[in-house]
Amino acid sequence: MKCAEKLEPLIALLKENLLAQEVLFADETTLTVLNDERKKSYIWLYGCGPDRGGDAQSPGIVLFDYQGESRGHHCPASYLSDYDGYLHVDGYEAYEKTNAKLVGCWAHARRKFVEAEQSQPKGKQVKGGKIQSAINWFQKLYRIEQGIKGKTQEERYQQRQSQTEPLLKAFKTWLDKSVSQVPPKSKLGVAINYSLNQWSKLTRVVEDGRLSIDNNRAERSVRPFTVGRNNWLFSNTHNGARASAVLYSLIETAKANDCEPYEYLEYLFRELPKLKSGDVHRHLLPWHMPRSE
Repeated sequence: MKCAEKLEPLIALLKENLLAQEVLFADETTLTVLNDERKKSYIWLYGCGPDRGGDAQSPGIVLFDYQGESRGHHCPASYLSDYDGYLHVDGYEAYEKTNAKLVGCWAHARRKFVEAEQSQPKGKQVKGGKIQSAINWFQKLYRIEQGIKGKTQEERYQQRQSQTEPLLKAFKTWLDKSVSQVPPKSKLGVAINYSLNQWSKLTRVVEDGRLSIDNNRAERSVRPFTVGRNNWLFSNTHNGARASAVLYSLIETAKANDCEPYEYLEYLFRELPKLKSGDVHRHLLPWHMPRSE
């Protein structure tokens, strides 16, 4: 934990760089803290940039935040402060309290319809029924995304305007018609209402070619923490949970910038003792780390 405290100025600098980006992603996951009256606490994840290949111009940053609180509405708003750029999120309403322009996740929306399909008794699935019709819409949407993969930001924007936007308008008409035709508490009813409730966020993807169709980048980033949690199970104290958040932040950010995590941590622990109080840690950012030949 003492080590994590020494690394806090670097985390603050990474956060400063994060909030300077125009497109972010966020997610959250549970954590058990033994010395806490609550059964569950939450770790929040915020990030930007690519999974790999980040650099000073387009840094890959993955930061885990533990505030010692429940999955409360104030946590994202507190962390993001005045940030008003794009933020990819799931459907959790806590993000509504931020100033960010929220971008919904089409993978989450599709998952609801897949769950509706899987809930049907075997042999009772209706070919050409409403569930299959909905899944067909998603297939068309993702086919467009596959076609613009690797294209420039402007090309992605133009093709979403010409192809995706008309498709979404047609899908919205289908949703509006279907919502009154199925029981609202059925799996299909839940799926339809989820898409309608998230519609303004889901359709934001057509606004900017830098945006992603889903929030899978965040889910991939949070996975190492969830896998680790399954092994070490819990944190003993709030300080221990914060220390875990610091170390996972540095490891995942190193990976996003093509730094081998062990080498990056070794570099940090070698350089940190050389710093005086108040020194800027900018040269310790992973994209500035000297690389071995």
